[in-house]
Amino acid sequence: MQMRQRFAPSPTGLLHLGHAFSALTIWRMTQAAAGDFLLRIEDIDRARAQPEYVSAIFEDLHWLGLDWPRPVWLQSARLEHYDTALNRLIEKGLCYPCRCSRRDIAAALSAPQENVITNPPPPYPGTCRQRPMADRAEGDAIRLDMARAIACLGGEAALQRLEYVETGPRFRGRHALTRAALLTRHGDIVLARRDIGTSYHLAVVVDDAAQGITHVTRGEDMFHSTEIHRLLQALLGLPTPVYHHHRLVRDKVGRRLAKRDDARAIAKYRAGGATPADIWRLCLEGLG
Repeated sequence: MQMRQRFAPSPTGLLHLGHAFSALTIWRMTQAAAGDFLLRIEDIDRARAQPEYVSAIFEDLHWLGLDWPRPVWLQSARLEHYDTALNRLIEKGLCYPCRCSRRDIAAALSAPQENVITNPPPPYPGTCRQRPMADRAEGDAIRLDMARAIACLGGEAALQRLEYVETGPRFRGRHALTRAALLTRHGDIVLARRDIGTSYHLAVVVDDAAQGITHVTRGEDMFHSTEIHRLLQALLGLPTPVYHHHRLVRDKVGRRLAKRDDARAIAKYRAGGATPADIWRLCLEGLG
Protein backbone atom coordinates (compact mmCIF):
# COMPACT_ATOMS: atom_id res chain seq x y z
CA MET A 1 0.00 0.00 0.00
CA GLN A 2 1.50 3.31 -1.08
CA MET A 3 1.75 5.91 1.66
CA ARG A 4 -0.65 8.81 1.25
CA GLN A 5 -0.52 11.64 3.80
CA ARG A 6 -2.02 15.08 4.17
CA PHE A 7 -1.12 18.36 5.80
CA ALA A 8 -4.36 20.07 6.78
CA PRO A 9 -3.99 23.55 8.30
CA SER A 10 -6.81 25.92 9.17
CA PRO A 11 -6.58 29.36 7.51
CA THR A 12 -7.25 31.29 10.71
CA GLY A 13 -3.78 32.82 11.02
CA LEU A 14 -0.25 32.65 9.68
CA LEU A 15 1.62 29.36 9.82
CA HIS A 16 4.28 29.23 12.53
CA LEU A 17 7.26 27.02 13.28
CA GLY A 18 5.04 24.27 14.68
CA HIS A 19 3.18 24.06 11.38
CA ALA A 20 6.47 24.03 9.50
CA PHE A 21 7.73 21.13 11.59
CA SER A 22 4.55 19.13 10.99
CA ALA A 23 4.44 19.86 7.25
CA LEU A 24 8.14 19.09 6.77
CA THR A 25 7.86 15.90 8.83
CA ILE A 26 4.98 14.69 6.65
CA TRP A 27 6.81 15.72 3.48
CA ARG A 28 10.00 13.89 4.44
CA MET A 29 8.08 10.75 5.42
CA THR A 30 6.17 10.61 2.14
CA GLN A 31 9.25 11.39 0.06
CA ALA A 32 11.20 8.60 1.79
CA ALA A 33 8.36 6.17 1.06
CA ALA A 34 7.78 7.43 -2.51
CA GLY A 35 4.29 8.31 -1.36
CA ASP A 36 1.80 11.13 -1.93
CA PHE A 37 1.73 14.42 -0.03
CA LEU A 38 -1.65 16.20 -0.08
CA LEU A 39 -2.62 19.64 1.12
CA ARG A 40 -6.11 20.13 2.54
CA ILE A 41 -7.50 23.42 3.84
CA GLU A 42 -9.70 22.94 6.91
CA ASP A 43 -11.76 26.12 6.64
CA ILE A 44 -15.04 25.02 8.21
CA ASP A 45 -14.75 27.79 10.85
CA ARG A 46 -16.14 30.37 8.49
CA ALA A 47 -16.14 33.12 11.11
CA ARG A 48 -12.35 32.93 11.49
CA ALA A 49 -11.08 31.51 8.18
CA GLN A 50 -9.75 34.17 5.82
CA PRO A 51 -8.80 33.91 2.11
CA GLU A 52 -5.56 35.81 2.68
CA TYR A 53 -4.43 33.09 5.09
CA VAL A 54 -5.09 30.43 2.45
CA SER A 55 -2.81 32.32 0.07
CA ALA A 56 -0.22 32.67 2.82
CA ILE A 57 -0.30 28.90 3.46
CA PHE A 58 0.43 28.20 -0.22
CA GLU A 59 3.25 30.75 -0.25
CA ASP A 60 4.88 29.49 2.94
CA LEU A 61 4.76 25.83 1.91
CA HIS A 62 6.11 26.54 -1.56
CA TRP A 63 8.96 28.48 -0.01
CA LEU A 64 9.73 25.48 2.23
CA GLY A 65 10.08 23.38 -0.94
CA LEU A 66 6.81 21.43 -0.73
CA ASP A 67 4.48 20.59 -3.60
CA TRP A 68 1.11 18.84 -3.86
CA PRO A 69 -1.60 17.79 -6.33
CA ARG A 70 -4.26 20.25 -7.48
CA PRO A 71 -6.98 21.15 -6.87
CA VAL A 72 -6.62 21.49 -3.11
CA TRP A 73 -9.62 20.30 -1.12
CA LEU A 74 -11.45 23.00 0.85
CA GLN A 75 -13.64 21.68 3.64
CA SER A 76 -16.04 24.59 3.12
CA ALA A 77 -16.91 23.02 -0.23
CA ARG A 78 -17.69 19.60 1.29
CA LEU A 79 -20.39 20.40 3.84
CA GLU A 80 -22.91 18.09 2.13
CA HIS A 81 -20.61 15.12 2.72
CA TYR A 82 -20.42 15.90 6.42
CA ASP A 83 -24.21 16.25 6.50
CA THR A 84 -24.52 12.79 4.95
CA ALA A 85 -22.26 11.26 7.61
CA LEU A 86 -24.08 13.10 10.38
CA ASN A 87 -27.44 11.88 9.12
CA ARG A 88 -26.18 8.28 9.14
CA LEU A 89 -25.36 8.63 12.84
CA ILE A 90 -28.71 10.30 13.50
CA GLU A 91 -30.52 7.44 11.75
CA LYS A 92 -28.72 5.01 14.07
CA GLY A 93 -30.28 6.85 17.03
CA LEU A 94 -26.92 8.01 18.34
CA CYS A 95 -27.39 11.78 18.34
CA TYR A 96 -29.35 14.47 20.12
CA PRO A 97 -29.74 18.25 19.77
CA CYS A 98 -28.08 20.45 22.38
CA ARG A 99 -28.94 24.04 23.19
CA CYS A 100 -26.38 24.44 26.01
CA SER A 101 -23.96 27.35 25.88
CA ARG A 102 -20.44 27.12 27.26
CA ARG A 103 -21.66 29.06 30.28
CA ASP A 104 -24.46 26.50 30.87
CA ILE A 105 -21.97 23.63 30.71
CA ALA A 106 -19.52 25.36 33.05
CA ALA A 107 -22.30 26.04 35.55
CA ALA A 108 -23.48 22.42 35.48
CA LEU A 109 -19.97 21.07 35.96
CA SER A 110 -19.28 23.46 38.83
CA ALA A 111 -22.25 22.17 40.83
CA PRO A 112 -21.42 19.86 43.76
CA GLN A 113 -20.72 16.33 42.54
CA GLU A 114 -20.73 13.09 44.51
CA ASN A 115 -17.63 10.87 44.34
CA VAL A 116 -15.87 13.40 42.13
CA ILE A 117 -12.45 11.92 42.98
CA THR A 118 -13.21 8.33 42.03
CA ASN A 119 -15.90 9.16 39.47
CA PRO A 120 -15.02 12.46 37.75
CA PRO A 121 -17.74 14.18 35.72
CA PRO A 122 -17.62 13.84 31.92
CA PRO A 123 -16.69 16.85 29.76
CA TYR A 124 -20.39 17.43 29.05
CA PRO A 125 -22.90 16.73 31.84
CA GLY A 126 -25.65 15.42 29.54
CA THR A 127 -28.12 18.22 30.14
CA CYS A 128 -29.83 17.77 26.76
CA ARG A 129 -29.27 14.04 26.38
CA GLN A 130 -32.96 13.12 26.63
CA ARG A 131 -34.01 15.52 23.87
CA PRO A 132 -35.10 13.66 20.70
CA MET A 133 -33.84 14.77 17.30
CA ALA A 134 -37.42 15.76 16.49
CA ASP A 135 -36.96 18.52 19.05
CA ARG A 136 -34.05 20.00 17.07
CA ALA A 137 -34.32 23.78 16.75
CA GLU A 138 -32.38 26.39 14.83
CA GLY A 139 -29.14 27.16 16.63
CA ASP A 140 -28.83 23.74 18.28
CA ALA A 141 -25.59 21.80 18.19
CA ILE A 142 -25.72 18.04 17.57
CA ARG A 143 -24.00 15.73 20.05
CA LEU A 144 -23.07 12.07 19.93
CA ASP A 145 -24.56 10.04 22.78
CA MET A 146 -21.33 8.28 23.70
CA ALA A 147 -22.91 5.54 25.78
CA ARG A 148 -25.30 4.65 22.95
CA ALA A 149 -22.44 4.72 20.45
CA ILE A 150 -20.45 2.27 22.56
CA ALA A 151 -23.48 -0.01 22.89
CA CYS A 152 -24.08 0.22 19.14
CA LEU A 153 -20.59 -1.13 18.50
CA GLY A 154 -21.06 -4.01 20.96
CA GLY A 155 -19.77 -2.66 24.26
CA GLU A 156 -16.39 -2.92 25.96
CA ALA A 157 -15.38 -6.25 24.40
CA ALA A 158 -15.99 -4.87 20.90
CA LEU A 159 -14.08 -1.68 21.68
CA GLN A 160 -11.01 -3.71 22.56
CA ARG A 161 -10.97 -4.96 18.97
CA LEU A 162 -11.04 -1.42 17.56
CA GLU A 163 -7.30 -0.94 17.47
CA TYR A 164 -5.15 1.61 15.71
CA VAL A 165 -1.42 1.63 15.09
CA GLU A 166 0.77 4.46 16.38
CA THR A 167 4.30 4.89 15.02
CA GLY A 168 5.29 8.10 16.81
CA PRO A 169 8.16 8.11 19.33
CA ARG A 170 6.08 8.68 22.46
CA PHE A 171 3.03 6.48 21.86
CA ARG A 172 4.43 3.78 19.56
CA GLY A 173 2.47 0.53 19.43
CA ARG A 174 -1.09 -0.74 19.09
CA HIS A 175 -3.85 1.01 20.99
CA ALA A 176 -7.46 -0.02 21.61
CA LEU A 177 -10.49 1.96 22.65
CA THR A 178 -11.91 1.67 26.15
CA ARG A 179 -15.31 2.62 27.51
CA ALA A 180 -13.77 4.53 30.42
CA ALA A 181 -11.62 6.75 28.20
CA LEU A 182 -14.45 7.50 25.79
CA LEU A 183 -16.91 8.39 28.53
CA THR A 184 -14.69 10.31 30.93
CA ARG A 185 -12.10 11.86 28.64
CA HIS A 186 -14.42 12.76 25.76
CA GLY A 187 -18.05 12.30 26.73
CA ASP A 188 -20.84 13.35 24.37
CA ILE A 189 -18.76 15.12 21.75
CA VAL A 190 -20.18 17.73 19.38
CA LEU A 191 -20.63 16.39 15.85
CA ALA A 192 -22.14 19.57 14.42
CA ARG A 193 -21.45 22.96 15.89
CA ARG A 194 -24.32 25.38 15.88
CA ASP A 195 -22.38 27.94 13.82
CA ILE A 196 -20.81 25.71 11.12
CA GLY A 197 -23.02 22.61 10.86
CA THR A 198 -20.20 20.12 11.40
CA SER A 199 -17.17 19.64 13.64
CA TYR A 200 -13.45 19.03 13.26
CA HIS A 201 -13.81 15.40 14.39
CA LEU A 202 -16.52 14.49 11.90
CA ALA A 203 -15.05 16.42 8.96
CA VAL A 204 -11.53 15.07 9.34
CA VAL A 205 -12.69 11.45 9.52
CA VAL A 206 -14.90 11.83 6.44
CA ASP A 207 -12.19 13.59 4.44
CA ASP A 208 -9.36 11.22 5.38
CA ALA A 209 -11.46 8.32 4.11
CA ALA A 210 -12.55 10.13 0.95
CA GLN A 211 -8.96 11.08 0.09
CA GLY A 212 -7.62 7.60 0.75
CA ILE A 213 -5.28 8.77 3.49
CA THR A 214 -3.18 5.84 4.72
CA HIS A 215 -1.09 7.65 7.37
CA VAL A 216 -1.98 10.63 9.55
CA THR A 217 0.89 12.62 11.06
CA ARG A 218 0.21 15.42 13.56
CA GLY A 219 1.30 16.82 16.92
CA GLU A 220 1.22 14.74 20.08
CA ASP A 221 -1.38 17.12 21.53
CA MET A 222 -3.84 15.40 19.16
CA PHE A 223 -3.10 11.89 20.39
CA HIS A 224 -6.27 11.44 22.46
CA SER A 225 -8.41 12.83 19.61
CA THR A 226 -7.46 9.67 17.72
CA GLU A 227 -9.74 7.74 20.08
CA ILE A 228 -12.68 9.79 18.80
CA HIS A 229 -11.63 9.36 15.20
CA ARG A 230 -11.29 5.59 15.56
CA LEU A 231 -14.75 5.46 17.13
CA LEU A 232 -16.32 7.48 14.29
CA GLN A 233 -14.54 5.33 11.70
CA ALA A 234 -16.11 2.25 13.25
CA LEU A 235 -19.57 3.81 13.42
CA LEU A 236 -19.41 5.00 9.80
CA GLY A 237 -17.65 1.94 8.37
CA LEU A 238 -14.58 3.93 7.30
CA PRO A 239 -10.96 2.73 7.07
CA THR A 240 -8.43 3.53 9.78
CA PRO A 241 -5.07 5.08 8.85
CA VAL A 242 -1.79 4.50 10.66
CA TYR A 243 -1.15 7.37 13.09
CA HIS A 244 2.08 9.17 13.93
CA HIS A 245 2.14 11.85 16.62
CA HIS A 246 5.31 13.94 16.64
CA ARG A 247 6.65 16.11 19.42
CA LEU A 248 5.59 19.75 19.61
CA VAL A 249 7.74 22.77 18.87
CA ARG A 250 7.85 24.87 22.03
CA ASP A 251 9.23 28.25 22.99
CA LYS A 252 12.06 28.84 25.46
CA VAL A 253 9.78 28.44 28.49
CA GLY A 254 8.15 25.26 27.17
CA ARG A 255 4.89 26.65 25.84
CA ARG A 256 3.37 25.15 22.70
CA LEU A 257 3.36 27.58 19.80
CA ALA A 258 0.01 29.01 18.72
CA LYS A 259 -1.17 31.20 15.84
CA ARG A 260 -1.49 34.12 18.21
CA ASP A 261 2.28 33.91 18.62
CA ASP A 262 2.82 35.90 15.43
CA ALA A 263 6.53 36.50 16.17
CA ARG A 264 7.25 32.92 15.06
CA ALA A 265 5.31 33.08 11.81
CA ILE A 266 7.14 31.48 8.88
CA ALA A 267 6.53 34.61 6.79
CA LYS A 268 8.43 36.73 9.30
CA TYR A 269 11.42 34.41 9.29
CA ARG A 270 11.38 34.42 5.51
CA ALA A 271 11.21 38.21 5.38
CA GLY A 272 14.13 38.33 7.80
CA GLY A 273 16.38 36.35 5.47
CA ALA A 274 15.98 32.83 6.90
CA THR A 275 16.29 29.81 4.64
CA PRO A 276 14.16 26.63 4.68
CA ALA A 277 17.15 24.87 6.28
CA ASP A 278 17.11 27.50 9.05
CA ILE A 279 13.42 26.77 9.68
CA TRP A 280 14.07 23.03 10.05
CA ARG A 281 16.95 23.73 12.45
CA LEU A 282 14.78 26.06 14.55
CA CYS A 283 12.02 23.45 14.65
CA LEU A 284 14.44 20.83 15.94
CA GLU A 285 15.85 23.20 18.53
CA GLY A 286 12.38 24.34 19.57
CA LEU A 287 13.60 27.83 20.40
CA GLY A 288 11.89 29.90 17.70
